[in-house]
Formats: sequence, structure tokens, C-alpha cells
Amino acid sequence: MIETKQGLLESLLEQAIEKAKYSSKNQFVSMTKEIDNIEPLHFFEAAKDLKLDRTFWTSTSDQFYLVGIGSAFHIKGRNDRFQATEEQWRKITEDAIVHNPSHAPGTGMVAMGGMSFDPMKEKNNLWRNFEDSEFIIPQFILTKNKSDHFLTINLYVTKDDHSVQLAEELQRSESLLLNYSGNLPEGATIKERKEFAPEQWKNIVRLATEEIKQNEAEKIVLAREMRLKLSKKAEITAILSNFITSQTNCYIFAFEHGNDCFVGATPERLVKLENKQLLSTCLAGTAPRGKTKSEDVKISQALLHDSKNREEHDFVVKMIKEAIKNYCTDIQIPNEPIIYPLKNLQHLFTPVKATLQNGYSIFDIIKQLHPTPALGGVPKETSLAFIREHEQMDRGWYGAPIGWLDRNQNGEFAVAIRSGLIQGDEASLFAGCGVVKDSDPEAEYEETTIKFLPMLTVLGG
Repeated sequence: MIETKQGLLESLLEQAIEKAKYSSKNQFVSMTKEIDNIEPLHFFEAAKDLKLDRTFWTSTSDQFYLVGIGSAFHIKGRNDRFQATEEQWRKITEDAIVHNPSHAPGTGMVAMGGMSFDPMKEKNNLWRNFEDSEFIIPQFILTKNKSDHFLTINLYVTKDDHSVQLAEELQRSESLLLNYSGNLPEGATIKERKEFAPEQWKNIVRLATEEIKQNEAEKIVLAREMRLKLSKKAEITAILSNFITSQTNCYIFAFEHGNDCFVGATPERLVKLENKQLLSTCLAGTAPRGKTKSEDVKISQALLHDSKNREEHDFVVKMIKEAIKNYCTDIQIPNEPIIYPLKNLQHLFTPVKATLQNGYSIFDIIKQLHPTPALGGVPKETSLAFIREHEQMDRGWYGAPIGWLDRNQNGEFAVAIRSGLIQGDEASLFAGCGVVKDSDPEAEYEETTIKFLPMLTVLGG
């Protein structure tokens, strides 16, 4: 079986090299095969020996995993980043030589990446390794969809490459990735925490409520940063393992760029697209979990009937409907939200379903939805202008779209909350809250403190 697949890989590489010679352009080639069951975290950890950047994505409730190793092709978009990213993706996929018998979502040519929250915000050094829009097509991709496992090998070849040599190199790397036998590393613990000017942040909340009362905006979302010192260099595999164990019903992600890694467990889907069927979700309005079942029910009922949280939630529902109406048909939205429970928190939740019209892509929807009122505010431009001027930090990829898409127009993007930027033995964590006219600065500060808990917990705090 291995010889057959190896021969197929050599054949595809040779075909790509000949095409590169004929066209005088480099040629992308992709091969997918079904493989035996493998633990995604073992695949992720094994890649450390290859010294390649790693990318991780899972929707835990769907038992769906994508693990990317290295980069066969890099897509960056700056000016008009949505269109620029889509155009580069379309061009590379149209010209590619692809062997993918399965056609399962998340197999074959897959791009994984994300965007910054606000490309107009002044950048700081914290996010120096992350572009305003950056997607990679990994060299190796493990796709796990429930009990099915697939391996995709992607390569960008030149006219001067040699198919046998390339195939042998890829086979050696594949063997290393698929045969990890070590123990997963243990995580670090938190030594120090530093909050950045909390009283100044509360003053900015007060300023936002004044803006809202003067009818300058209806809602403004403000975020803050916590900086940690860890006991040793963070082990990303250990963080992901802790997330998988503790944060069910979440998207767990890691985007490694050199020595930095953006990692988190977000419950907030932005959009999912599969066979033209679109699913977006409103997850706005937050409360803690109770210590007992009766206390938990009491808190959830209070959340369902809390005017501030319901108002915040309704903002997002209306925005999603307005954003997708020109791109979709058959839009379906329930009349009332339900409770969406997580380990540390519970949220108000409303699903939005629709059918994407021909001629549009997932990037069209992302552009319309980002930033949602849950991360930016209402109206969008007014709230963004306030955040740009007054917020004390550069959000970078926090609160922005992250996710994946494949060559068959399937994909899924989440909003990068409950997250942190890991840098060796240090980390920056981010949390935000929605400010409306009656917001109390102290209460909003406490809400962000609660939202730091998922990251603090997996980091050993």
C-alpha cells in the first residue's frame, strides 16, 4: 500500500514539475489519502522535531480536527484584505494539481489562518509576527472527522525540482509525524500576573457610557490585556490538551508564527459553510456558572431575563440578519435565545441558518459580519472609531476571524475570544465586554475578569 501511494506521489510531483517547465511558473500539487487512526495532539507534538510552524483547529462538539504542519504556500492580504486574500486563494486552487478521492470537508487543499481585528489601529510590537490577513496552506494536514482520518501533502514545486528526491523527503517527514511514541509534555504554571492600568480602563468605560448617552453610539465593546510570566517556556501541546479536556462546546485553536503562538478556546462561531448551507450564531450575553445545579439554573434564568444582556444579544441577532440578507436565501432565526453552557461561563445563544447564493463565498460573509456587535459595537464605524482612539492596546488577532476553508468551498470561522498570545515563558491574555448606556465600570471590569478564567486555568493559574 505504501509503495502504491509513494508511486502516486512521485507521479503527481513529476506531472507538476513538467507543468512548471512548460509554463515557467511554480506549480502547486496536493495529494490526500485516508490513513489509520492517529491522535491529533501526537501529530502536532511530533512536528517539533521538524522545526516547522504548527496550526491547530478543532470543533470539539463535532469531533472535527485539522492539524497543519509547515507551509506549502503563504497568503497575505493588506489593502482590501478580504478581496486580496480570496483572489490569491482562488488563483492557487484553480491552477493546482489535486488528488483527493474523498472530497470530505477539510481535506485536500485547505488554508488555515486569520485576520487582525482592525487594520487601521496603530500596531505595536506585540503582534509583530502576525499580518492583517494571513493564511497558510500547510505542507502536511491531518484531518480527523469523527472516526475518519486523512493525510494531505501539499507542495509548491519548481521546474528544477526532482520528483523522486522530493517524494523521499516527504515520506521521511510523514513517517515521523505519523509514528510519534513519546509522552506529551507537561505544561507550565503562572508565576506572575500584571494588569494594565485597571482604573484607567474603568475610566474609559465611563467615557463610553457618556458617548452612548449622547446618542453617539448604542454599544461599544472594550477589551483589556493581562500579561503573565510563566514558570518555563510554554508547551503549546499541553495547553491544547488542557483546553480539549476542560472547554467542551468550543473551537480550540493555535496559530504558531515563529516563536509566538496565538492560542485559545472560543465558543463563538462566526460562520460555517458546508455544501452552500450557512450557519452563523449569536453568542452575546454572559454570566458565570453556579456552584450547584439549583444555583446554575437560577443564574441562567436571570441571564435570560436580564435587560442589559438581552439588549446586547438582540443587537447581534439583528446585525447577522442584516449582514447576510443580500447574500443568502431561506434565512431562519428563532424568536428567543437559549442558554449555551460552558465550564466557566454561560451565554445567550441564537443560531442563524441560511443558504448561500451562487457567486458568493465565505469571505463575502466574513467581511459583512466582522466585527460583530459582540466584539465591536453599534453602529460599527462609530464604535470602531472610539476603540481606535481610546482602547489601551492593539487587539491584533484577538476578537477577529480565525478559521479554515477548503477547495470545495467548505469552511468555518470563529471569533478569536478567550485567547492569548504565547511568547516563550510569557503570555498576553485578552478579554472584553459590551458597554451600553447603563453599564457600571466596576461590573464590566468583573465581567472581563471572569472571561480571563479559561486561559488562566489551562496555563496553570
